[in-house]
Amino acid sequence: MKPSLLLLTCLLLAACNAPRGEPPTTTSSPTAPAPTRTATLLPAPTPTATLTFTPLPTFTPTDTFTPTPTLTPSVTPTPTFAFPTFKVVMQAHCRYGPAKAFLHAGDLYPGDTGVVWGRYHLSNWLYVRLDKLTYPCWVAPSVVEVTGNITTLRYREYSLPGPSALYNPPASVAATRSGDQVTITWNSVYMTVDDDRGYQLDLFVCQNGAYLWWPVSFPDQYATTYTVTDQAGCAEPSSGRIATVEKHGYTNWIGIPWPPP
Repeated sequence: MKPSLLLLTCLLLAACNAPRGEPPTTTSSPTAPAPTRTATLLPAPTPTATLTFTPLPTFTPTDTFTPTPTLTPSVTPTPTFAFPTFKVVMQAHCRYGPAKAFLHAGDLYPGDTGVVWGRYHLSNWLYVRLDKLTYPCWVAPSVVEVTGNITTLRYREYSLPGPSALYNPPASVAATRSGDQVTITWNSVYMTVDDDRGYQLDLFVCQNGAYLWWPVSFPDQYATTYTVTDQAGCAEPSSGRIATVEKHGYTNWIGIPWPPP
């Protein structure tokens, strides 16, 4: 063995058997003290206003609206109109129209009573309701005694029974003039003796400047002509009409072709 290799081996063995010393003591360098934290006083927090719960007022239901009933105006009583009354003082006829020419409607006897309902603007006849009859009719003022003011009564129109279903109006109605005289003609209408009440003319004529209502009746079917005075000088034209009359009422009216003056 080479002397150098032997020496190296001896050194290694010596090193392995050398005693272990104490671990080296680490000398600590003095440690600077940790800095002391200085407490910084923060400003005290401003207390936040606490929301106080205020209970809402309990809803008290209002009273249900009850509509006030509408007051219905009461009807003011109208004073009852006091119609004039009458008493018959002379035996006569009550008629269906306001003149003597009209058909008979009822008998009047002294002492009969009733109420006056109206009057006519073209004559002085009165529209009455007799206590003994169920229908009104017309009377001449000369045969009754009236209690009350007839001028407060309104004018009424007359209404005739009919038209008749049994008979026809006159045919071939004509009128001719001679000066201020107008003659009206017509054909006869046959009626039984019991039914026969003739004819009625309803005329408007001018006499002495006055325009007159001129009703005329005939007693039976055999009268077929009539002459009346009719002059010039009135604002309204003269005219006329004719009807057959039987005991139940009137036929339809037929116009008269009136000749001018």
